[in-house]
Amino acid sequence: MRKAVEDVNTIACVGVGTIGAGWAAFYLSRGFDVIASDPGPDAEENLRKIVDDAWPIVMRLNPNENASRERLHFTSNLEEAVSDADFIQESAPDREELKIALFKELDSMAPGNCIIASSSSDFLPTRLADQCQYPERCIIGHPFAPSYLMPLVEVVGGDKTSEAAMAWAMMFYNSIGKKALRLKKEINSYIANRFQNVVLKEATAMVEAGICNFDDIDAAMAYGPGMRWAFAGPAMCYHLGGGKGGLKAMIEQFGFEGNDEARQNLIESVQKMSAGRDMDSLEQWRDENLLKMIAHLDL
Repeated sequence: MRKAVEDVNTIACVGVGTIGAGWAAFYLSRGFDVIASDPGPDAEENLRKIVDDAWPIVMRLNPNENASRERLHFTSNLEEAVSDADFIQESAPDREELKIALFKELDSMAPGNCIIASSSSDFLPTRLADQCQYPERCIIGHPFAPSYLMPLVEVVGGDKTSEAAMAWAMMFYNSIGKKALRLKKEINSYIANRFQNVVLKEATAMVEAGICNFDDIDAAMAYGPGMRWAFAGPAMCYHLGGGKGGLKAMIEQFGFEGNDEARQNLIESVQKMSAGRDMDSLEQWRDENLLKMIAHLDL
């Protein structure tokens, strides 16, 4: 029987590069015992330095009353790290063959009720769990750097991942202050990275065409759509772009390139995100958020 989310005590952080060590700092700030493991010769020293550097920041994120760096333990013995874990966050280097082999090891060593989550930024969970005896407990739990600070965690299941494991992982990440986002099906690079890749590809094309430099690209994003996207994504911004007419006015004027199903999903999603607020209320909410961000910019 898997532990209830509120009864989780011990997190195993496997792989303590920048992402894994950031995870360790975050989990410590949530009041967990963290057992970290990495075969690198300087792994423990690097881990503790990253945790120490991140600690003043994570302690400003409404830390748990039991938060303590003293709850961090390190071992180079993988089985020792995971044998009593309630949850495993794997953050080894992003090489698929390495992660497949590591998942096989973790699956053979971890308690049967323990979910194994990979911080992979690209790979399909079905492939990572391909050699596991218990693939139903294997998921992607993809964070964004710095992992001790950024809220988003993309939760992705594979062909054999159980619904119970997915639901538990969503509850767990949300309960500790992350913004968990569940994908309806697996895809390489997940959602947010695919957006980033598209933007960078287009930016590179414009620089190569002599239209601008990369500092122009960053300024255009940071002081334009990036500011709005920080609190309202493309769908809500499309709705707000229509003025008092909202989404309906935008579609009438500029059209919509998706099929009927995607169009209906857009309409329903905007209605859900609007939560009954009219355009006047949404515009006020947008403006207040922008004012807060502008106040901290060096313009």
